[in-house]
Amino acid sequence: MSKRQLIDTGSDKRYVRRDEKGQFKESDDVGRSLAADRRQKAKHESKPGQGDRGDRRS
Repeated sequence: MSKRQLIDTGSDKRYVRRDEKGQFKESDDVGRSLAADRRQKAKHESKPGQGDRGDRRS
């Protein structure tokens, strides 16, 4: 799985994943992604760049 990349559009920030051709495959708003992480306790660690896959332990 490709790493997430932070894109700053000027009006908001988004995490995106790209496919083999370099086109956007997934897109998540940063605020919603980080808010979802705070709502639950981490049970498993995820690798760097894969924060939306599994949990983040901080």
